[in-house]
Amino acid sequence: MLLGLLGTQPSHGYDLKQGYDRWFGREKPLAFGQVYATLARLLKHGLIDLLGDESGAGPDRKRYAITPTGRDRVAQWLFAPEAPSGMLQSNLFAKTVIALLLGDNAERLLDVQRTEHLARMRELTRRKRGADLATVLLCDHALFHIEADLRWIDLTAARLTELREQVIA
Repeated sequence: MLLGLLGTQPSHGYDLKQGYDRWFGREKPLAFGQVYATLARLLKHGLIDLLGDESGAGPDRKRYAITPTGRDRVAQWLFAPEAPSGMLQSNLFAKTVIALLLGDNAERLLDVQRTEHLARMRELTRRKRGADLATVLLCDHALFHIEADLRWIDLTAARLTELREQVIA
């Protein structure tokens, strides 16, 4: 993502961090150390060039630009399809099976998780009100995933008796 941001114009590490945080780091801003470590790797691999140092009130600021090889790498990354994350193993499924194996209350586990999911949905829905389009789209993405999880929780709750019989057998 930093390489893609750098593709818009030559920038300093500080500016790249600000751009990253604006678009992608809303819940977890990028650490400055990560920015500079990434820039060092990109430079080492010929994906960016160091244009030079600029003096200012603080330490010298290095200005970087993307190389043609870097642009090619960004294009490869952009158009490589993302694999859907339909993992056949999830923590919630594992907790449900362990609860059943232990003779514990799997219904309660699913209820607690449902409550947590609904609270997160309310938080995301509030966040969308009056937000910019990027925030709305990010919230919608998260909401759709939570809705899918809730459907799974409801389906699993409806099938707990059958699952319990299979797990205990």
